[in-house]
Amino acid sequence: MLNRMFVDAGIGPGMKVLDVGCGRGDVSLLVSKLTGETGMVLGIDHDAPSIEFAQNRVNELSISNISFSVCDIMSLTPMQDLFDAAVSRRVIMYLQDPVEAIKKISGMLRPGGIVALLEHDATMVPGRITPLPLQEEVNRWISETIKREGADLHIGFNLDKIIKQAGLIVEHIRAEAIIQTPQTSYPTATIIRAMLPRIIQNGVATEEEIDIETLEQRLIEERNRNNSMYVSDMVFTIWGRKPGTGS
Repeated sequence: MLNRMFVDAGIGPGMKVLDVGCGRGDVSLLVSKLTGETGMVLGIDHDAPSIEFAQNRVNELSISNISFSVCDIMSLTPMQDLFDAAVSRRVIMYLQDPVEAIKKISGMLRPGGIVALLEHDATMVPGRITPLPLQEEVNRWISETIKREGADLHIGFNLDKIIKQAGLIVEHIRAEAIIQTPQTSYPTATIIRAMLPRIIQNGVATEEEIDIETLEQRLIEERNRNNSMYVSDMVFTIWGRKPGTGS
């Protein structure tokens, strides 16, 4: 759905794209395939170890159209060599002043440039008819952890307002459900494994309660036992355009 959003938003060959809060470079790598060799991607993040990891990744892959820089969103200043688009994934939900942050990002764009965002929202989940206690507990571990880290769990419903208040023209917004069935699943256990230190540090659950080595199998068995569909997450995507025209 992330790649589809970028394509639908008009990100394509030859464009210069800013990846805001790039982390270890996953989104930058995806965008670079759309911009091609004639385009370029600059990934920025405040976390220096993540930037170092991302730079090593592209060096090992011999990718020449991506670069990275340690930079905080709120320290962005308009550049003379402006970008055609800016993208981010699961970043805006953590910001204390998202409107001001979007204004900073917009300042990096040429007139007519695009800002495309993907954010998760916990307002309408979990969704199920049959109770699935383990699935619901795992969802609680995730949502409670990011809540204690300061995230806005209802950011999806706020995106339209945020984009408009930042002075952009909203072009499209949609919400899609992450659905799990006995036949299809989401890498929930992998996510929990990656979040494990944060979950424990924030006092949400103990290592014994999570039992990470058996978690995936227990989730599968619960879905199979109940033969149930489960909506574990909602993902909002939105893109807006900076007023004005530009080539």
